[in-house]
Amino acid sequence: MLGFLFMFGLQSLSLQFPPCYKDMSFWISDSFTENNLCEVVRGIAGDLAEEVRLIDNFTNKKGMTSHCYRIAYRSMERSLTDNEINQLQGSVRETVQTKLNVVLR
Repeated sequence: MLGFLFMFGLQSLSLQFPPCYKDMSFWISDSFTENNLCEVVRGIAGDLAEEVRLIDNFTNKKGMTSHCYRIAYRSMERSLTDNEINQLQGSVRETVQTKLNVVLR
């Protein structure tokens, strides 16, 4: 993707405003799907959610599986404030817990 941006001289557009990364860990249920997580994040953060990526997972001795996702937030128009990101992440955490039937860690 960055190669595409450099081809058209748009590198300053994508790199001018830094991303903000927030991690979220939770115990998944049998009904959990990554696609549903992405839909929740996109529904709350819209275009500010640049990427949702699984960065860690493990299963404990009791057979419970935990996932940790990193969400990259970025605006192409301005720098985002800590307050904005914290509000978005709080809404994402609340909604993920209620809609996706997971237990936050």
